[in-house]
Amino acid sequence: MVTGLFSWHPVCMTVAFCVFMTEGVLLFSAEGSPFCFKSRKGKVRVHWLCQVLVLTAAATGLGFIVASKSVSEHPHLTSWHSLLGSCTLASTLLQAVFGISVTFHKELHLSLPPSRLKLYHATCGLLVYLLATVTVVSALFSDWFQASVKGPVWWVLLLLPFFPALVVMNQITNAYLPRKKMSS
Repeated sequence: MVTGLFSWHPVCMTVAFCVFMTEGVLLFSAEGSPFCFKSRKGKVRVHWLCQVLVLTAAATGLGFIVASKSVSEHPHLTSWHSLLGSCTLASTLLQAVFGISVTFHKELHLSLPPSRLKLYHATCGLLVYLLATVTVVSALFSDWFQASVKGPVWWVLLLLPFFPALVVMNQITNAYLPRKKMSS
């Protein structure tokens, strides 16, 4: 029973952060998303949906690991992975609240212009995404994963999360960093 509860934790978290969060960011890239045909407003709605799915899958994964630890009477928050995971969950939730403030900036009477809010949201989102990537990679060093996966497969799984992270970093920096004008 305990193993059954625990095994759902990596499934839920992988789907949350490696699938939904990645797609939620990459859908703003015209060449990197199946939603490239959507308008900006449509992409924002799909982004919201993806982020709600991230939070739902992550909360489910958290529930499974808490239940597993409680049933097996193991202590909580004893590894780097669990501490990073807690920070990732908290920052993901805060970023979702920040995203709500970007969308409803008029209703909230925020003094910052929408363009600044979007810049800050994208920058913080990149940091959250990178924290999630580090958390996923740290899971590969857990005793459970080390006992389950060995050899070249482990190395492939170690490198795999970095490829979408590089794509996300490139997309966000290209979209929001100021470009220097070339003078001739």
